[in-house]
Amino acid sequence: GEIASGLIQRFERGSIVVELGRATGIMFGSEAVPGEHYKPGDRLKFYILAIQDAARAPGILLSRSHPRFVAKLFALEVPEVADGTVEIKAIAREPGSRTKIAVSSNAPAIDPVGACVGQRGTRVMAVSNELGQEKIDIINWSEDPAEFITHALSPAKVKNVEILPAREARAYIDERELSLAIGKGGQNVRLAAKLTGWK
Repeated sequence: GEIASGLIQRFERGSIVVELGRATGIMFGSEAVPGEHYKPGDRLKFYILAIQDAARAPGILLSRSHPRFVAKLFALEVPEVADGTVEIKAIAREPGSRTKIAVSSNAPAIDPVGACVGQRGTRVMAVSNELGQEKIDIINWSEDPAEFITHALSPAKVKNVEILPAREARAYIDERELSLAIGKGGQNVRLAAKLTGWK
């Protein structure tokens, strides 16, 4: 559940062996980010997925594709996330491509989206750079499903959301905004559905 910085040592049967100082970690191919190229000697940050107590040697399992990795990177960059003033309520991620995070603030004076974006986008850019330029959408979380879905479909502007039974919702959008709402290959609407938990 924490972040570790490590040096890529070598490749073993499709997995990557990482030197973590006094310990060695392993990142399976499935936990790597599609499109990222790793080479021995690269220093990167990793999310500690699990510690395995195998008989031979304890294994530290690492990931760069886990959604929580993004949350932890924001905690490093955004003091308000680190101290709990701003909370990351939900994350939907397609590693290497795009992530949507929903944030809320426990202090009325603090704008959670602004805190995560940072001045001139410096904070979100730092996270995006660590993730190989993965695009990150930061939206306001809301308890009201219609409002949450409206935010989740951004950058498209939603006119109206109709809440249907069985956690289904229908969003009405200006025709000009349709392709923006759907996104390339359906990605925007897919991530919005994953983020909100609504179909």
